[in-house]
Amino acid sequence: MADEEKMDVQETETTVTDEEGTIEESKLPFPRATVTNMMRQYLDDGKQIKGQVKDEMNIWLGKMVERIAKKMNAHPYTYVDYGMFKEAIEPYEKIQDVEQEKEHIIKQLEAVKSACDVLIREVDRKFQL
Repeated sequence: MADEEKMDVQETETTVTDEEGTIEESKLPFPRATVTNMMRQYLDDGKQIKGQVKDEMNIWLGKMVERIAKKMNAHPYTYVDYGMFKEAIEPYEKIQDVEQEKEHIIKQLEAVKSACDVLIREVDRKFQL
């Protein structure tokens, strides 16, 4: 009898998760609550996080761990040290630097555009017929 109830609960749980579009927690790389709590630290108060977002973030983080671990595993040594870790995460850390550089270049281009606009107005003013 208890086994039948347990089976019904599992079937109901699976059906509910399928209808909501979420994944069964046992198939996720990290506990759902851990990922959700980390996300909540950086989201505004009262903002709701849909189940699919929680699961997809969880899966994405799992893939990142896999990529970094594979990169560290490419070394021929029988250990993984901090230097290997830093080397493995370097491309992801540099993304932020690239974004900042992009913003800096955009500001410089806007300044050049403003200077060009001023020069165009001066030329138009001086060479008006």
